Amino acid sequence: MAWVYILLADGFEVAWPFVLKRSAGLSKWTTVLLAVVFAIPIFFLLGESVKRLPTSTVYASFVGIGTLGTAVVGIAFFGESANLGRLISFVLVIVGLVGLKLFSE
Repeated sequence: MAWVYILLADGFEVAWPFVLKRSAGLSKWTTVLLAVVFAIPIFFLLGESVKRLPTSTVYASFVGIGTLGTAVVGIAFFGESANLGRLISFVLVIVGLVGLKLFSE
């Protein structure tokens, strides 16, 4: 269940950069409000994860999945580069995440 919490937290984490990008033209209080709305579930979900997995595994997984997810959304929806170097880097992140999953239990 801890891994499900990490994935759910990453759903909010991946949304962050795109919410901030979309809200750049809005007033600052709106951006802060959106940031808080997305941050609260992240803290709760990661807090539940660290009850079941080592903190280093939770954080490394959260950051890796969030980075990968943000890059994939950028490629799929915002026309960001999908060059070979980036794709190989994605594979390396996935290999690292699989390793964390296999050796953290």
